Amino acid sequence: MSGLSIVLPAYNEEANVESAVERVSTVAQQLGMDYEIILVNDGSTDRTGEIARELMQRIPNFRLVEHYPNRGYGGALKAGFAAATKDLIVFVPADNQFDFGEINRLLERIEEADIVSGYRARRQDPFIRKLNAFGWNTLVRLLFGYLCRDIDCGFKLFRREVLKHVNLVSDGAMIDTEFLAGAKARGFRIAEVPVTHLPRVAGEATGANLGVILRAFRDLVRFRLRLSRELRGERGR
Repeated sequence: MSGLSIVLPAYNEEANVESAVERVSTVAQQLGMDYEIILVNDGSTDRTGEIARELMQRIPNFRLVEHYPNRGYGGALKAGFAAATKDLIVFVPADNQFDFGEINRLLERIEEADIVSGYRARRQDPFIRKLNAFGWNTLVRLLFGYLCRDIDCGFKLFRREVLKHVNLVSDGAMIDTEFLAGAKARGFRIAEVPVTHLPRVAGEATGANLGVILRAFRDLVRFRLRLSRELRGERGR
């Protein structure tokens, strides 16, 4: 199997980043494949970057990507993807809400797909976040058809080749939809696996604030129009 880049976006995760990177490192060493771990410090204002730089001294195959100011979730992922050097890329937040040991569960399905998307079998989030997710998933399905059952699950594995064919523009929460809809429209195969979702025990979630939601809806409309233009242009070549 090809090598694996593990991309961990992080924003103000000083309480989580050390344990997350240590756990990912332990899991990666047990996979029996070439790997690298890339933490993307997305303009954190706490000690996330400082802790990550300390980890570089003792965690093998670990790299840090930093940018300031904060770009948003999509911007962090794009920076991580640009830094990745392996043929397979998995991304998962550094907030310790996923079981990193389940990376292998996604790897088991990659032979039959180009993208393996996790879905949170029992989502451990406040009611308002679940309600937002339901509305978002419903709207996305109306515009793009079925992509997967948990579009914004932050635990996905894919082949690097996909990045050559999808145009990732969003710096915000829209990026998962942009990635999946763009890939599906170009014939890439998407598989799904259940993943464990854990309650957040430290740090503060940002995805449910009103500003993030409004930007995502604005970007969704823009993306629908842009994808149609891109596909027409590709068919005309």
